[in-house]
Amino acid sequence: MSTTAEPDREDDAETRRERLTRLFGGGWIFLLLIFLIALFAALRPMQFGSAYNLSQLTINAAILLVLSIGQTFVIVTAGIDLAIGAVLVFASVLSAKTMLWLAGAAGTTFGTTDASWLVIGIGSLVAVAAGMAWGAVSGWLVAVARIPALIVTLGTFGMALGLAQIITGGVDVRAMPERLVIHVGAGSIAGVPTLVVIAVVVTAGAAVVLHLTRFGTRVFAIGSNAEAARRAGINVRAYVIAIYMISGALAGVGAVMSNARFSTTTIGGHGMDNLTTISAVVLGGTSLFGGVGSIAGTVIGVFIPIILLNGFVILGIPPFWQTVAMGAVLIVAVWVDQLKRRAQERG
Repeated sequence: MSTTAEPDREDDAETRRERLTRLFGGGWIFLLLIFLIALFAALRPMQFGSAYNLSQLTINAAILLVLSIGQTFVIVTAGIDLAIGAVLVFASVLSAKTMLWLAGAAGTTFGTTDASWLVIGIGSLVAVAAGMAWGAVSGWLVAVARIPALIVTLGTFGMALGLAQIITGGVDVRAMPERLVIHVGAGSIAGVPTLVVIAVVVTAGAAVVLHLTRFGTRVFAIGSNAEAARRAGINVRAYVIAIYMISGALAGVGAVMSNARFSTTTIGGHGMDNLTTISAVVLGGTSLFGGVGSIAGTVIGVFIPIILLNGFVILGIPPFWQTVAMGAVLIVAVWVDQLKRRAQERG
């Protein structure tokens, strides 16, 4: 009796460890995050642990987290979205132009405009719709035209960024609704920055969809084996298009957040968002080969570069070293992922 009970307990314990490992991005990256927090808190407790610094850390992570959530869905299906930053720029420009037009202000207006919440709501919907449209284009080209995702999203990256520059003449729209800037960009809800609240809501919703719904189960199935998923009756093409639309829609949400925070479009400020989000997602334990990943892991992966840069600045280390450190950590993360896959194949 005891001999059968002991293996059962061992199997249950192993299952729990596997679940925790998947949830927290492979375990070691979670420990790395804790180590970085403890290190900078010990070296500069007054600066790093201050309420202002912690608030800035979460605000800096908010937009990147929203973009990385969309990238997570894509990479779980063994895809990639290099256009995510350019789509954000295009959506932010289209949204800002729409709000200026509805408010009756010229496109070159500096400062803030007295646009109503209705105008802001319409502008936000325009941003999300623009992002979804680009996602639909990318998804269709990947799923139906069978063009590699790397090539497709590299192409849509150039198209979205180029159209944004054509619309604006290469000059940022430097006027935003005052209510958007004050209440969203610099505002707070129950003491929590509004941008952080938005990121938390998006993260919670994405976690439910990816981990607790049939849609999420099928996303993982497509990433694990697309052909097997197709034979099981899953409409793989429709799901891939939907996944890229989710990524585009979240880029639109990020565009609204960016406009609110900076009170201007930032045409030249998102060129590295694609690589940054990919790094964050992979650091969080999502496999580039698809079929493995978690939203919680992505959250951890997002905070690694944010805390590194913040800690380096506080310590007076040139921020260029953050790029070196992130590159090294990313290579190690991919290497560990490959080692795990080889071990599974042997097992």
